[in-house]
Amino acid sequence: MTLPVHTAEATPTPLRPGPTPARAHLLSDDTVEQYRRAVAAGTDRVARRIAEATGPFTGVRPDELAPQVEAIDLDRPLGDTTAALDELEDVYLRDAVWFHHPRYLAHLNCPVVIPALLGEAVLSAVNSSMDTWDQSAGGTLIERRLVEWTADRIGLGPAADGVFTSGGTQSNLHALLLAREEALAAATPADRRILLPQLRIIASAAGHFSVQKAAKLLGLAPDAVVVVETGPDGAVRHEIARCRRAGLTVMAVVATAGTTDFGTIDPLDEIAEVCATAGVWLHVDAAYGCGLLVSPTRRHLLDGIERADSVTVDYHKSFFQPVSSSALVVRDRRTLRHATWHADYLNPARTVAQRIPNQVDKSLQTTRRFDALKLWLTLRVMGPDAVGELFDEVCDRAAQAWELVAADPRFEVLTRSQLSTVVFRWRPSGPGPDLTDAANLRAREALAASGLGVVAGTKVDGRQYLKFTVLNPATTVADVAYVLDLIAEHAGRYLHEHVPAADLTCPVG
Repeated sequence: MTLPVHTAEATPTPLRPGPTPARAHLLSDDTVEQYRRAVAAGTDRVARRIAEATGPFTGVRPDELAPQVEAIDLDRPLGDTTAALDELEDVYLRDAVWFHHPRYLAHLNCPVVIPALLGEAVLSAVNSSMDTWDQSAGGTLIERRLVEWTADRIGLGPAADGVFTSGGTQSNLHALLLAREEALAAATPADRRILLPQLRIIASAAGHFSVQKAAKLLGLAPDAVVVVETGPDGAVRHEIARCRRAGLTVMAVVATAGTTDFGTIDPLDEIAEVCATAGVWLHVDAAYGCGLLVSPTRRHLLDGIERADSVTVDYHKSFFQPVSSSALVVRDRRTLRHATWHADYLNPARTVAQRIPNQVDKSLQTTRRFDALKLWLTLRVMGPDAVGELFDEVCDRAAQAWELVAADPRFEVLTRSQLSTVVFRWRPSGPGPDLTDAANLRAREALAASGLGVVAGTKVDGRQYLKFTVLNPATTVADVAYVLDLIAEHAGRYLHEHVPAADLTCPVG
């Protein structure tokens, strides 16, 4: 029997459905020009706002902006990109907080490098999902290569692995999940019910709140997180011994490489030695301090991190990446099995034997953006040394800011940071501590309301302090001095409004 031969020319091409108004908004080969125009229009708006910004913020209040947003009827589309962008100017872009501005000195938000923005544009349009190979292909390999590169920079060894996450909070939760499961690895279901309330986490006093949050999410006891001062006095060793005497199991020690307020780095090598001797999982939260991994001059501050069992890194803090860009890296890839669940419709167990790389096997998330692309393009365009130079710049600038505040009689400043924060407060003569606290708090609020600068606030020993977080290499000492003058002016004005003139012995500015 002879079968007919069909050629490509002989096979009819099915006709596409005719265009509809809704389908005209889908990105496809038919709409690429519309895509180019829309993205260019949005980029032009942002570029203009950045170029014209005279301060990091407009000072808009929630009660001022909320009515404009609430008045928008989302069931009545504008039908036009230009009109939608005009509206967006009013409800978002006009009052956005600009982290690129040199007088934004508040939280751990960095300006972003252009190669990463290119990556953001590409990954959003392609819209790969990083859960399985058949949804991401080369994206999976790029993320794995970046995890390997990060693990090499940390020094975790050939068995290391990890996965990108949404941020440090998720990375810390993930790490402590692995630590919990390792601590209970030999337990029966009945034993788990008994042992779970007995698990303890030892964390540094200045560590991130996400450790306590993770303990709650993991079903640990309300007092599961034991806070200690992780200095060179052996506090971690003593606490492990105390817990064991009380019949408790220390499932993990969390050391911090870059605390949020002070930029302090715990003595990692000493803590690692204690954990190794005691057989306790060591997690290092380096969400802030990970920039030291590429620093040309300060890498030694992370000595000992290579002995950790798991490490949190936030590229969107110290590598000048857009949010989100973070990762959890572990010493032993086998521990990642504790986050694995196989589903026949997504990542069936047979794919493991087939060596198909499905990132969902390691991740707490299922659908996940290809955020690794931003870091990939950053490294391929700039290189790690250039990123490290930028991080060194902000650390140098913070040191200069500390010296400036320390020499200014209007202020008191606390411990010098190993990274890029400065904790200080306005210090008048005469008024009591409560009024001084109120003046500092009001100065911060008034500064933000003016739109001329933004600083953070915190409490130290119950007293109100202010904080510079320097993550912009474009910030100058002159910018810092300008903000200090504004703070002193606002604080002094508050005191003059609340204290009789005869009781004041401090200058207004």
